[in-house]
Amino acid sequence: MSSTPFGIYVHVPFCASRCGYCDFNTYTASELEGSGSSPDGWLEAVRRELALARRTVGDRAVDTVFVGGGTPSLIGAARLGTVLDAVRDEFGLAPGAEVTTESNPESTSPEFFAELVGAGFTRVSLGMQSAAPHVLRVLERRHTPGRAVEAAGEAAAAGIAHVNLDLIYATPGETTDDLRASVEAVLAAGVDHVSAYSLIVEDGTALARRVARGELPAPDDDVAAERYELIDDLLGAAGLHWYEVSNWARTPEAECRHNLGYWLDGDWWGVGPGAHSHLAGRRWWNVKHPARYAAALGAGGSPEADHEVLTAEDRHTERVMLRLRLASGLDLALLDEPARREAERAAAGGLLDPAALDRGRAVLTRPGRLLADRVVQDLLLASESAPA
Repeated sequence: MSSTPFGIYVHVPFCASRCGYCDFNTYTASELEGSGSSPDGWLEAVRRELALARRTVGDRAVDTVFVGGGTPSLIGAARLGTVLDAVRDEFGLAPGAEVTTESNPESTSPEFFAELVGAGFTRVSLGMQSAAPHVLRVLERRHTPGRAVEAAGEAAAAGIAHVNLDLIYATPGETTDDLRASVEAVLAAGVDHVSAYSLIVEDGTALARRVARGELPAPDDDVAAERYELIDDLLGAAGLHWYEVSNWARTPEAECRHNLGYWLDGDWWGVGPGAHSHLAGRRWWNVKHPARYAAALGAGGSPEADHEVLTAEDRHTERVMLRLRLASGLDLALLDEPARREAERAAAGGLLDPAALDRGRAVLTRPGRLLADRVVQDLLLASESAPA
């Protein structure tokens, strides 16, 4: 039996409305009208794919489950519990397994969280984004300011062991005071995990069209860097440590083990329309539309759209890129001599921690976190440009 952690990701493609910044594989009811797609049809297809996964993977207990979307809470706690039951039926859960679902604050309630606890969920991630009403309007989020904090309290009171709140910063029109108030609201909620992401204007989104028309300014990189430092200062002072560039946790137990599986080269099977999977260096992804996904499985086939087999070079690139984002850092043994020399230059420039480097780890400083992509690129280029 493999010792590599194994996770199951389940993609729920349904949303009540489409947020202006979102480019995820999601669909509103009007977009699915006439396609035959429904939450119950999706659930049956998910059961079929889990059975396919069991036939492919064999005897392997699941260490983490993460239900994402989309808006998983929109399908209700009963269906989410059925998804988890199907995972148990096919694979079984490892002792102490982490079981997470994302939720929109507006589609949750004390009863919803109580049902999740009864079903076996141990972690909830709530999309808060901001506490400022005008920022939520720019993002086209439907929940009201304060509801995310209220929902976090309801989740904790119901017995959910770990609760995360998601923030988005550097939204056009957001002020420093807006962000400070948002972080203070998060801290008042008492959650043990926070994720914070700089707004990215993705091509093809409503937000991108508004920026292109000049209705909104594009996010500013310098402002985003200042806002990141403010978030890190406030969370750090409150006892939440960064363990990945965009994620902070109050204790090691509060860190998201499912996401750590992605960052540490684990195996996972992605169930659902458009979901991505990885097993032992093979990566594949499912067809995106829920109707095509269900039809493929209903016909006894696989919903796989395409795949790639990662080369040794691909895997090395991803290890450097992902592990360097972690507070635990990158083992220098994974780098060749030219890249290690580049790491020493990065430490001299304040982007890597010199003390960690002496211990054989490349660990980003806070300025390094702001320039993580550049540090990764420089380390990889150093190897590529070295004489043979």
